[in-house]
Amino acid sequence: MLRDIILTQRRELENKMQEKYVNRRVDYDRFKNDMIKIIIGPRRSGKSFLGIHYLNECKNYGYLNFDDERLLSIENYDDFINALDAEYGNPEILLFDEIQNLKNWELFVNRLHRNGRNIIITGSNSKLLSKELSTHLTGRHLPIIVFPFSFMEFIDFNNHIQTESEKKMKLLDYSVYGGFPEPLIKKIDIKDYLRTLFDSIIYKDIIKRYNIRYPSAIDDLSLYLIGNCGKEYSFKTLAYITKIKNIKTIEKYIEYLEEAFIFFRVKRFSFKIKEQLSYNKKIYCIDNGLIYAKDASFTKNTGFLLENIVAIALKKKELLGDIKFYFWKNQQQEEVDFVVQKGYTIDCLIQVCYDTQNIETLEREKRALLKASKDLNCNKCIILNNDVEKEEVFKWYGEQVSIQFIPLWKWLTESENI
Repeated sequence: MLRDIILTQRRELENKMQEKYVNRRVDYDRFKNDMIKIIIGPRRSGKSFLGIHYLNECKNYGYLNFDDERLLSIENYDDFINALDAEYGNPEILLFDEIQNLKNWELFVNRLHRNGRNIIITGSNSKLLSKELSTHLTGRHLPIIVFPFSFMEFIDFNNHIQTESEKKMKLLDYSVYGGFPEPLIKKIDIKDYLRTLFDSIIYKDIIKRYNIRYPSAIDDLSLYLIGNCGKEYSFKTLAYITKIKNIKTIEKYIEYLEEAFIFFRVKRFSFKIKEQLSYNKKIYCIDNGLIYAKDASFTKNTGFLLENIVAIALKKKELLGDIKFYFWKNQQQEEVDFVVQKGYTIDCLIQVCYDTQNIETLEREKRALLKASKDLNCNKCIILNNDVEKEEVFKWYGEQVSIQFIPLWKWLTESENI
């Protein structure tokens, strides 16, 4: 049976190698490293295609997809290797898809690596990036983060787009439909595709995997969160929404949603760790298309959608270990959307204010930046907006701060330099 599964998967692999592929903006040099390569990100974000695209350039490889329940009943993992060696001819490079479905996969992969195999694995669970992983894989692993298309990858896909005005207009499309590759490449209905994907992740990666006793509760929780992206949440409100009285259960459910790469949380900044842990957090979605698919009313709020895009770009940087980021809020309830930290230093403060024509809103955003700048001792203040590019010295009650206005489309195209 195992040999038949591998043969079937090989045929599927060869078919995928012939499909249209959009180059991703990742560090391809990481594939040349002899460490274990971990391609991680949401389901259907292009992890497998990235690994397969790399195999296309190799000669001696083997492939096994553990998103097949028949493989999970096999107890002797050496059977996998024996069957792969027989089918592929002792491959040096092994690509294991959705490895997190395999029990004790870390020990298996580590043993293969010690025996000289070049290992690439993909996974849709953020625990693959946890600190415990360093222990299991003896520290010899490299993460390769694959989210749905970034704005620049979205532009790469629409390669006819050249001018600034075209990029600015395309940003509005991207803010609604997001960047999941398959519906864009195959031109299938985005809303139906992403609604099905969302429901599938909830059921397959959470309800089924963790044997959730009350599936409706996590459904209600996910729908509430996707309708409140960019906002703080309280456990009291979530308890009311889900009818779950146990706060620890709610927190555990949010962790499951985060592990499955549907949502991610952003902490409120404080120099005191205890305060940071006690404050409410904000919630963001991994792709705007999921918001479009599950909460049509929310897509009318362009400001929050664009803030979500910025949060995604920062989150990817954070997962790679380049930065940490938070939001800032003072006792007067004034806020700064994002506080970006590099090492032990606050690097920059970012407000997302798409419509700079609303004077009252713009003044509020600038005042918050000024106060956060003084509080955090950071002079790099940025307002991401629709099309204004300038530097302004903002003065208020004897205090002042220099603020950079940057068009959001431009910041996104240069965000690799954050």
